[in-house]
Amino acid sequence: MTKQTAKQPIPELKTEAQERAYWESHDSTAHLDWAKAQKVRLPNLRPTTKTISLRLPQHLLDSIKVAANARDVPYQSLIKVWLQEKLHSH
Repeated sequence: MTKQTAKQPIPELKTEAQERAYWESHDSTAHLDWAKAQKVRLPNLRPTTKTISLRLPQHLLDSIKVAANARDVPYQSLIKVWLQEKLHSH
């Protein structure tokens, strides 16, 4: 086990520019005890999405739309679910 050292106080910084400059040149480990950090849960945070263009044969797209309609979900959502499932199975 390593010996805990006293943490330095964070200096009073008057402007956002001073704070930015300070943290760009200093390591937070000198000021914070990360061993006492707690995980934060952000339940409403959604992952960033990227729009792509995907060319599919018409018959394949029609089949996907039929499958999505049978499940009462949007076909694009079904495609995402299937891609995620396939990715996790590998």
